[in-house]
Amino acid sequence: MDGTRPRCSLHPLAMCLAAALVALSMTTHAARAGETVVDLWSGIAPPPAPVLEDASPPKGKTALLILDMQPQTCNAERRPRCLDTVAAVSALAARARAAGVPILYSLTRTGRPEDIFESMGRTSADPVVAASVDKFLGTDLEKALAERGVTTVVVTGTAAHGAVLHTATGAAQRGLSVILPVDGMSAEDPYTEAAALWCLVTGPASRGKTTLTTTARITF
Repeated sequence: MDGTRPRCSLHPLAMCLAAALVALSMTTHAARAGETVVDLWSGIAPPPAPVLEDASPPKGKTALLILDMQPQTCNAERRPRCLDTVAAVSALAARARAAGVPILYSLTRTGRPEDIFESMGRTSADPVVAASVDKFLGTDLEKALAERGVTTVVVTGTAAHGAVLHTATGAAQRGLSVILPVDGMSAEDPYTEAAALWCLVTGPASRGKTTLTTTARITF
């Protein structure tokens, strides 16, 4: 016996076939053991698209987060897809305001409150935090939400793989439910937006706590 080929004459056929399959599996695994995800990249099939649902966040316990909607991050040169979301986010903000839903805004670390697009409807009474991609880190965002009794956040803004992904994950880690309207977030390209969504619906911190929807399907 050469150590890799099973002796079929001494075993029942089923056991012999099983041993042969194990040997083949080990050989195939050894051949692929050195492959990385980059080696496999071109052959990786995309996952199925996530399901969008209607969303009715709890009254009196919901806040709308509008993240980094400012000219420095949302413009035709850097992120033209963001400009396509401005109308939807602005309309959602108006509906939230009319329903008495608190709205909290964020900026990049060098942004100023007056940079926020006027159509977002910010008032001087609305909290504004400035941070990198995780808007909870080093800010009063968690405190502001707790003071308002918030248990659910509707997350909008840019970038999908930056502020949206990290702040939504941070909210979920703090026990909040997350509603994400997919027409209210943006990145440089659709691939990046899809990757951010997939991370949110499958990630250890956010899966089971994130509802994907559209701005029109949110009822305050």
